[in-house]
Amino acid sequence: MRRSRHITPVLRSSDVRDGEPTPADTLRYLVHLPDGYDADPSRLWPLVLFLHGAGERGSDVDLAAVHGPPKLADDGHEFPFVLVTPQCDESSQWVAELSTLSALLDEVSAAHRIDPSRISVTGLSMGGFGTWSLAIRYPDRFAAIAPICGGLWMQSAAPIRSLPVWAFHGDADDVVPISATEQIVTELRSLDADVRFTRYAGVGHDSWTETYDNPEFYDWLLSHRRNCHDAEGTAR
Repeated sequence: MRRSRHITPVLRSSDVRDGEPTPADTLRYLVHLPDGYDADPSRLWPLVLFLHGAGERGSDVDLAAVHGPPKLADDGHEFPFVLVTPQCDESSQWVAELSTLSALLDEVSAAHRIDPSRISVTGLSMGGFGTWSLAIRYPDRFAAIAPICGGLWMQSAAPIRSLPVWAFHGDADDVVPISATEQIVTELRSLDADVRFTRYAGVGHDSWTETYDNPEFYDWLLSHRRNCHDAEGTAR
């Protein structure tokens, strides 16, 4: 996959300097494009937004790619979607960046051939919290979400009752207890939501490596489509 570095909003690119904290309401991010992206100018592609954990915050955007799909892409794995990996500043967290993340999706969608009905979000730990919260803030924006070892703070999951969810958590997690995911899943199931929950027996906080190494995970993400206007040339 072809990788590039960016700043959002693009109009503030000149405000961002290497080695310095990222200004408020601004995000550094990586884009990985599939090798076949340029082959068919009429083809629209799914987009997967990946949110890293707390340990990858900072001003070096390469840190955002030490786990998960961007790491696999950098290692040579080819994905059939556009992968977007923003980096959270070390003084912030994803739940404080929801509007900036939404603007980032707008910017990437305008700059690339993205199928608006096939935008998904996944993240681990702090990024798992961000995945839940982003979907609850913008429930009509995503085709599916996949939060890993995350949770919610004083929020109801009711706004995403119609959104396909696959959540993951290790039952030996001593950083974010599995009860954080269990509570959300219980609420969603009480609302007859489309939710899957994978518990990893004996697994601690790192429940993401096994998840992101599983081809079924990506098949599931890409199998969903948000109800919106029909898009032509969708990637399959």
